[in-house]
Amino acid sequence: MNMFWDALAWLVSPEQYTGNAALQILLAQQLAYTAVAVVIAAVIAVPLGWYIGHTGRGREIAVAVSGAARAVPSFGLLVLLVLLFGVLHKPEAAVVTFVILGIPSLLAGAYTGLEAIDRRVIDAARAMGMTEWQILWRVEVPLGLPLLVGGLRAAVLQVVATVTIAAYVGLGGLGLPIIQGIPLRRIDQVLGGAIAVALLAFLLDALFGMLQRAAVPHGVRAAAAPSNARRRPLAAAA
Repeated sequence: MNMFWDALAWLVSPEQYTGNAALQILLAQQLAYTAVAVVIAAVIAVPLGWYIGHTGRGREIAVAVSGAARAVPSFGLLVLLVLLFGVLHKPEAAVVTFVILGIPSLLAGAYTGLEAIDRRVIDAARAMGMTEWQILWRVEVPLGLPLLVGGLRAAVLQVVATVTIAAYVGLGGLGLPIIQGIPLRRIDQVLGGAIAVALLAFLLDALFGMLQRAAVPHGVRAAAAPSNARRRPLAAAA
């Protein structure tokens, strides 16, 4: 328990917020790498996932690729890409690593969001004379948005946790206090850095959890409300 309080004391110490390795600077680096990687991953994965979900083509390949990407050891991939890119291009190597880790969740969220839609809704849209493009943008994308945001939520958490290893190749981030504290046997510093990463992940998870709930279309929420109201009296009677 003393180690935990020592870590909290290290976190709130004024000296941790001055200099080039101040915690607010490391936090900004952590968020910057996360944002860049997730945006690039979304540009790649979301259109592909929508295509798979809309047409039903290539799902097996997508599942296989996503599974393989999730199995890749992130630290080994980062070191390999740094060696391939060269020491002068370590930021690019790190971003590529984080993009690869972020793609599977975004891809799965994009195509499962469309696959989960009741086919009768799609058939009704076609019967109304909508084109495939209109069906995608006016029906499938809005209804599949909650699962897509869920995939985005998972990708952000995966990437923000993995960005911690960027400090091993001199790129900063909240992993820096951890790797600096290990050889010095500064348990308070190591645990303080780990707490900072965990708090950041918790806050981001809460934020994207609220976004995921807000992404549910109003009509779907309105339709679910009466069924929930009917279930409550039945539960009370039981």
